[in-house]
Amino acid sequence: MRGWWQEISDLVLPADCAGCGRPGGTLCDRCRGALRGTGARRVEPSPAPPGLPVVHAAVDYVDEARAVLLAHKERGALRLARPLGEALARAVRAACPGGGPGAGPRGRAAVGSGAVCGARPGTGAGMRPGAGSGTRPGAGAGTGPGAGAGTGQETGPGTRPGAGPGARPRSAPLLLVPVPSARRSVGARGHDPARRIALAAASALRADGRPVRVPAVLCQRRRVTDQSGLDARQRRANVTGALGAVPGGGRLLVAGPVVVVDDLMTTGASLAEAARAVTAAGGLVIGAAVVAASLTAINRN
Repeated sequence: MRGWWQEISDLVLPADCAGCGRPGGTLCDRCRGALRGTGARRVEPSPAPPGLPVVHAAVDYVDEARAVLLAHKERGALRLARPLGEALARAVRAACPGGGPGAGPRGRAAVGSGAVCGARPGTGAGMRPGAGSGTRPGAGAGTGPGAGAGTGQETGPGTRPGAGPGARPRSAPLLLVPVPSARRSVGARGHDPARRIALAAASALRADGRPVRVPAVLCQRRRVTDQSGLDARQRRANVTGALGAVPGGGRLLVAGPVVVVDDLMTTGASLAEAARAVTAAGGLVIGAAVVAASLTAINRN
C-alpha cells in the first residue's frame, strides 16, 4: 500500500528539490543538469572483483546526484525515477552504443571471436557457460558442429549463419537486468529502486527506436548482510553465490544480449555477482551500467 500512496502524494503535495532542497518542484533545473553530467564514462573499482563486466556510469556519486538517488531509494520520491532512468539510459548507450554484441568502439570484434561489446579483457563476461574463445567443442570459430564458417547452416537457436556462440539476431531486444533487492528491503521501502529506474531507462531507450525489455529474472537465493560498512573483500564474500535466476528465467535471457544495471556502483561486487548469475542461466552479458559510481572508482575513459 505504501507504494501507491507515495505515488499519489508525489502528485498532490508540494515538494522541494530532492537535489538541493530549494522550493519549486521535485527536481530543479540545476540539479537536473547535474544528473545529466558531462557524459557517461567507463569506470572500474580498485580492486575489480572477478567477473565484473565493463561498467559505465552517468555521473559521480556526489552532491546533487547522491541526494537525488537517496531521495528516490530511501525516501520514496518516486517521481525521480524518470530523470534517474534517463541518466541510466545514457550509461547504457555508452556501454553498448549499437544495442547489441560487437557494436560501438569498445569491444568491437570479428564475428565468431567470442568477444562482445562491454566484455572486460580476460573475463568470461559476454560468453555463455562452458564456451571457450568463441568455439564449440570440435568446431572451428563461428561454426556449429559439422558446419563450415559462413556456409549458411544453422549454428544453434538464435544465431546468425556463421556467427559465434551466443550471437543474437540483430533485431533481438536489449535486456536490462537489474541487480535484485532483498524482499525485506522492497517491503520496507515500498518499491524496488533499481527495477523502477531500469524501467524508466528502458522507456528512454525505446524512444531511440531500440527494442528494450526489463525481465525480472534474478532473485536472492540466500540472505545477505547489509553492505554498508563492509570493505571490498567483505562485500565480495557477502554476495558471492547469493543470486540466481527465477524458474523459467533462462528462457527470458536467451531473447537478447544483457546489460546488468543498478543505481550505484561502489565496489562492483553486486554487479559481478549479477553478471555471474545471468551467465550461469544462459544469458549473454555484454556490459553493465549504473546511474552513479563512487569516487573510489577509476575513470577509464
